[in-house]
Amino acid sequence: MGGPIWRDHTFFFLSYEGLRQRQGLTITSEVPTTAQRAAVTDPIIQKLLLLIPTSNDASGTQFNGSATAPVNIDQFTGDFSHTLTQSDTLHFFYAWQQDKRIEPLLQGDTIPNFGDHRTAHRQIGTLVETHIFSPSVVNEARLGFNRIAISFSPQFTADPVSYGINDGVTTGIGLPQIQVAAAGLTLGGPAQFPQGRFDTTGIFSDTLNYLKGKHSFKFGGEFRRFINDNFNSDTGFIRFNTMTNFLNDQASFFSVTPGNRPSRIFVNAGGLFAQDGYKATSRLNLELGFRFDWNGTPTEAENRFVVFDAPTSSLIQQGTNGLNVVYNQNYNFEPRVGFAYDLTGRGTTELRGGYGMQADQPVANLVSGLASNPPFAIPVSTTSATTLADAFAVAGASASLSPASVQRNFRNAIVQTYNLNLQQQLPARMTLSIGYYGSKGSHLRIQRNINQPVSGVKPFPALAAGSSIRPGAGLGTIAEGDSTSYSNYNGLWTTVTKSFSNNLEFNANYQFTRSMDVNSLSSQGFNLQDNYNLAGNYGPSDFDVRNRFSMSGVYSLPITSNRLVSGWQLSTVAQLQTGNPFTILTTSGLNGTGVGVRPDQLVSSGSIRTSRALAGNGNVQFIAPAICYTATPGCEFASDGKHFGNSQRGALYGPGFETVDLSLVKNTMVHNSVTFQLRFDAFNALNHANLGQPISTFAVGANSVSAGAFGQINSTRFPVGDSGSSRQLQLAAKILF
Repeated sequence: MGGPIWRDHTFFFLSYEGLRQRQGLTITSEVPTTAQRAAVTDPIIQKLLLLIPTSNDASGTQFNGSATAPVNIDQFTGDFSHTLTQSDTLHFFYAWQQDKRIEPLLQGDTIPNFGDHRTAHRQIGTLVETHIFSPSVVNEARLGFNRIAISFSPQFTADPVSYGINDGVTTGIGLPQIQVAAAGLTLGGPAQFPQGRFDTTGIFSDTLNYLKGKHSFKFGGEFRRFINDNFNSDTGFIRFNTMTNFLNDQASFFSVTPGNRPSRIFVNAGGLFAQDGYKATSRLNLELGFRFDWNGTPTEAENRFVVFDAPTSSLIQQGTNGLNVVYNQNYNFEPRVGFAYDLTGRGTTELRGGYGMQADQPVANLVSGLASNPPFAIPVSTTSATTLADAFAVAGASASLSPASVQRNFRNAIVQTYNLNLQQQLPARMTLSIGYYGSKGSHLRIQRNINQPVSGVKPFPALAAGSSIRPGAGLGTIAEGDSTSYSNYNGLWTTVTKSFSNNLEFNANYQFTRSMDVNSLSSQGFNLQDNYNLAGNYGPSDFDVRNRFSMSGVYSLPITSNRLVSGWQLSTVAQLQTGNPFTILTTSGLNGTGVGVRPDQLVSSGSIRTSRALAGNGNVQFIAPAICYTATPGCEFASDGKHFGNSQRGALYGPGFETVDLSLVKNTMVHNSVTFQLRFDAFNALNHANLGQPISTFAVGANSVSAGAFGQINSTRFPVGDSGSSRQLQLAAKILF
């Protein structure tokens, strides 16, 4: 709803949008058999089995069911513009959103009644003043803020003590997240929940536009103030290698940080830029630019940041022992250049290229974990054999603190992007574009365990006697965030576009690309096999797609006899792409983190066959469970858990993705300014099954390996109800006025 408030001066627009979604998610997970359940004697496991659904497939090992993911969203917006004078205008925009939802599977749980419940309130507001000094000089000043308050809580809340679980948690926040690695079964938790954050960002920016002859200048800058309030608790995490291990309560890894750990983080940042668009000739345009960014080092309101200082083997609290900042300030210099050249002078063939360097400001979770170190919290972990009944005691007895830290010379991530493309006008109002696009990332964020054992000995077995915090305490993993990771991307993009003519318009795009990196998500936690050998983790990015084709088009049916039969449109969106890479892993705890250790690959990746044949439990057996403890004929992957394997990260690729959406639209003009629209949409109209990634971890025991559900796919790429899952049909009506 909108209109004038003061004619020719003040205008407004108000809107409301609501969403109520009740989405069913398909769940498939391995569960204990009836015979296995009957043989359990451990009282804790007996209680946990009551939370795990029984098998309901022919094999007796699989549960097939569903969970509900309700979503409630309400959003309001207000938009106001006011003309002060002929030279000055004001524009104000404000949006408020409330979001409530349940995510039963998003945090890794694989059976119903777990996952998390989350609520969020989001606000954004901007005030812009535009002043015209002259026809060639215009200034825009902007004041804005962004606010988000979001909390995450376990959907299943229980006091672990009532189950006999000793994980250091004595309140009803939830059970520890329990993973049965080889079986692909996860329940409880989620780990690191409940948690929440309240983020507020304020920004002031100013941009001056100046036209002078062949030059179009822009000068400006901005200042940002970020405030991040957090609360963090932890249900804990415990891993069992196999289903047999779980039923016998024989865990291989445990970690928890008991208690609530609040923090209040402040970050200041600023930037300046200058840009010149220069029309060198009638056929050549140049773009030159430079930006300077200062991304300030975060501080904590009560100096609750504590870091591990490797040279002294000590924990140091910010504000003491000369530690004024947890890492050095970052100053970034970022040039940009580009050109566009009309090769023929007729505007039909154009060559374009560009280069730019951008710095990325780290998000707050790089340092928020520093407030969870002693003396404010006691994070512990153990890779020793343990049980649910004594996990916290075992971790405590080993005195294995697991502090978080950050590299003292941490640097902002830098991404250099470059491209060269040729655009050619074709007959029938079509345009062909062929281009090379590339990027190189350096100083990217990664998390490393700097206390990985070397020949069985930890570099930092304990805090030094001179440490001002917990002197002499034993050390387990030390999770240090550093900026030593890197990436690169190279791609050939081809696009054909047809503007609307003869009732048809379309856009078709093909990409042949390759993305490589050391870790694909900066905040994903540990993923290195060998924390001292980053190059050994270099491989295809988790999101790498070598071939991708997409097309969208609209065809207006040439029926124009009267308004009742005219106005029909057919449209489609098609996407086809090859799969994403996945990594073969084992449950070995060789690197001290319990994740990331790969086996030896005994055959080439090209000779490992994939299949869509069904296993006995109804899953898709994508790759054969050809695993062994030591290399034997017919085996494809071997691991004794005592050395780092030669299998590359991302060595194999999962199933591709194919979907075709169709729409039929009827527009009927009711009045000169009123149109009634009726549309029918079929998403994934062919109902093609787009499979998810296979379970790619197998268990390593004392002298044997266990496949479990290794190599099997038990889910689709996206949850049912999301785009690209099962066929979704929609009928909608609109009145446009």
